[in-house]
Amino acid sequence: MITLEYSIIYSKRRTISLQVKNNASVVVRAPFGYNKELIDRFVSSHIDWINKKLDIVKSKPKIDYLTDKQVKELKRSVKEIITPIIAHYSKILNVFPGRVSINTAKTRFGSCSSNGNLNFSYRLGLYPHEAIEYVCVHELAHLKEMNHSPKFWAIVESVLPDYKERKKLLK
Repeated sequence: MITLEYSIIYSKRRTISLQVKNNASVVVRAPFGYNKELIDRFVSSHIDWINKKLDIVKSKPKIDYLTDKQVKELKRSVKEIITPIIAHYSKILNVFPGRVSINTAKTRFGSCSSNGNLNFSYRLGLYPHEAIEYVCVHELAHLKEMNHSPKFWAIVESVLPDYKERKKLLK
């Protein structure tokens, strides 16, 4: 049948679900008493989806092994890289960000506060320049439009017509 290893978490729920974690483990969540054979069939029927997700996870840069010194160096490097990018695109978009800082966020590459402060993850230093530029423009666009509406994406596209390709570099 299937040769894929996965763990099962039984809980008080009505449906069965699949999750591919960042460590490339596969987790099935199922209702209490759900038959193992049915779970195997469910996993088998979703093997293409699982493999696609595993490919994405395995292609992401690994940061778990970085030392504190390496993280500090990446933060410094990212600050050097994004400073001229922010200056350049701020002029084009006619926006004026507040504080720009580099943090250790693991779930997002950038954020924009309601005060206009921009935050970027040091993990950006592991990605190509085009991807970093996209994240900078994305966050600067939030200074004009604090959402992800069509108007927001039009702002991003006006500056980076190839933003969709650049965004894919981050997956």
